[in-house]
Amino acid sequence: MHEPQVSLHTALFTYIAYGVLFCFGHLRDFFSSFMPSKSTTPKGYAPLLRDFEDFYTRRLFHRVSDMWNRPISSCPGAWIDVMERRRVGKKFELTGTTRRCFNIGSYNYLGFGDPDSPTKGEVMASLEQFGTGTAASRNSVGSTTLHRDLELIVARFLNKEDSMIFGMGFATNSCGIPSLIGKGGLIISDATNHASMVVGARSSGASIKVFKHNDLEDLEAVIRRSIIDGQPRSRRPWKKILIMIEGIYSMEGEVPPLKAIVELKKKYGCYLYVDEAHSIGALGPNGRGICEHAGVNTADVDILMGTFTKAFGSVGGYIAGSKELINYIKSVSAAYLAGASMSPPAIQQCISAFKIMMGEDGTDIGRKKLSALHENANFLRKGLIDMGLHVIGDWDSPICPVLIYGPGRLTVSRNLLARNIAIVVVGYPATPLLLCRTRFCVSAAHTKEDLQYLLDQLNDLADTMGFRFGKRQNVEIPFSKYSTASASSVRGEIEHKEAKEPKKLV
Repeated sequence: MHEPQVSLHTALFTYIAYGVLFCFGHLRDFFSSFMPSKSTTPKGYAPLLRDFEDFYTRRLFHRVSDMWNRPISSCPGAWIDVMERRRVGKKFELTGTTRRCFNIGSYNYLGFGDPDSPTKGEVMASLEQFGTGTAASRNSVGSTTLHRDLELIVARFLNKEDSMIFGMGFATNSCGIPSLIGKGGLIISDATNHASMVVGARSSGASIKVFKHNDLEDLEAVIRRSIIDGQPRSRRPWKKILIMIEGIYSMEGEVPPLKAIVELKKKYGCYLYVDEAHSIGALGPNGRGICEHAGVNTADVDILMGTFTKAFGSVGGYIAGSKELINYIKSVSAAYLAGASMSPPAIQQCISAFKIMMGEDGTDIGRKKLSALHENANFLRKGLIDMGLHVIGDWDSPICPVLIYGPGRLTVSRNLLARNIAIVVVGYPATPLLLCRTRFCVSAAHTKEDLQYLLDQLNDLADTMGFRFGKRQNVEIPFSKYSTASASSVRGEIEHKEAKEPKKLV
């Protein structure tokens, strides 16, 4: 899927809404005597923000800033305790009270972040044995047996030779990518790749080109032109070309056409880097990510990256590949040489989660969690589409973004909080100016009743707030290869039943 097409009517009224906000903001700057028009800068210092950034923060963002940075005082389970705040001048103060809310904003895809997680016993045991942290880098005395155990289980889970774990998810990209490519290399990146990939690409010193989101024709055109032109000025061939994509795009809820991209990278001799932060543990019948979902051999993807902060309910991340590649990254990556190593209890959380997902704990908990996640995701997506909302993303994706366009509609977050629902809203500059959205993140810990409550409240607000952009309809959930009864078996039952029953002639 490409970038959503915005109708002229919607675009016009969205621009008008921003225009009104800008006009009133400048009027307040002109007439206000008690509020300075600009942030004060100490004498002799350069301003920290440019004029527009300062204006946007003061006059637009501060109007809705209560919808972000909301503190919680509980685990990120299906229901959370949101700490209530009140505005005092430009700041917010805690009131000392909490509100129990349905949590549809956390990346707790498999429910391993819940207080009653089946990983809890082993995690507490590792805390007793190893303590809270190693207080050192992996390169010195920051490695334990758990660190290596997790690296081996990640490699086994993904059918790769080896892997390296990082203490921070963001640092997996920002410190890992510069280890893979440098000056004389070319990175071809999807236009909607995560900020950590952007930081890593820029830090590498390699040249960077961007292709349109999930657009195979544009990707091939960029590759062909890059090979023909070579490096700037010298026109020498690139030392290497690295294509970077994601398994699930976090703001779009979409998956890439991985099979076709693999064919392109083989055709032109490129390398492929896949960020599976949101797809590992969330896609595929066994949770093995985008490769399993797309039917692609992991050997055809040169570098698989992922994080433990979503489906595994922990921290950190990994890069998996050949043994030679992993040994090289460990010898040059700042994260391995100087960064703090991952906390042992956090590592045990990941190890236990992997074993549960693979059924090595002797239970079917992992299979049930994966099935519940996919069923919940499709149930919510169907309900949102039936309601006439502008939903983007793919079936089976646990991320369900709904486009609301105008900046004023971001206040749906306030209205839902008042109804005990905690959601995430995203606006400019995190999204394009016209494409403000709310993003629902589904978990296996959610129940159908919880999700139906969300749908009922959204349906009540859709007309009042004006974000029902489509017609009410009744879509059918497509066959999912992740359901307890696979698509092929269901189709087989239908065909068998039809074969037994003679068809009526009209």
